[in-house]
Amino acid sequence: MKKTRILLVDDHQVVRRGVAGVIGDSRSEWEVCGEASTGREGVNAAASLKPDIVVMDISMPDMNGLEATREILKNDPSVEVLILSMHESEEMVHDVLGAGARGYILKQDAGMDLVTALETVRQHKPFFTGSVSQIVLSGYLSRASAGAPGEVCCSRLTPRERQVVQLVAESKSNKEVAAILHISVKTVEAHRARIMEKLDVHSVTDLVRYAIRNNLVEC
Repeated sequence: MKKTRILLVDDHQVVRRGVAGVIGDSRSEWEVCGEASTGREGVNAAASLKPDIVVMDISMPDMNGLEATREILKNDPSVEVLILSMHESEEMVHDVLGAGARGYILKQDAGMDLVTALETVRQHKPFFTGSVSQIVLSGYLSRASAGAPGEVCCSRLTPRERQVVQLVAESKSNKEVAAILHISVKTVEAHRARIMEKLDVHSVTDLVRYAIRNNLVEC
């Protein structure tokens, strides 16, 4: 029987160990093919290991889980991504769907839902833990009762601009950001100026606050 290969991407080793333990105890046909502690490492690991499923955290250094998900799926659309996160806002759920992930469960629900979630996304079906589904439903009902349109609000920033915000918030210099993203320093400066204008912020401190509010970095 062909093994289902699962890649774990989370910056906390204890979480990766816990998830690996659940996987190892649950299905003989499942295997953890690799682990990564940053989004960028996850992208590289997915490219080399060719997993069937990636279990992905959101808030990680260097590259957050949403951007990593986009990169992984751009490189290989056949991969299924299951987000395992502590964040449970409606906006975050929409961002996860926009990034292309197939499922979303909260870390607090992992003991109850992880095996079912993995089995569901393995079959290329969506899975959302009960509390996440309730968040989305509550938001929809609130908008409906207020007569507001039900469209998902897209971020004002492009994926590349969000990458720049995260790296700047992690105290990376323009030169370091340029090296990490393989672009010129002038391009980084142009991105920063455009970001400042879009967000109507005027300092790195304001950018850091924006990054924390939107879970691009951990506070």
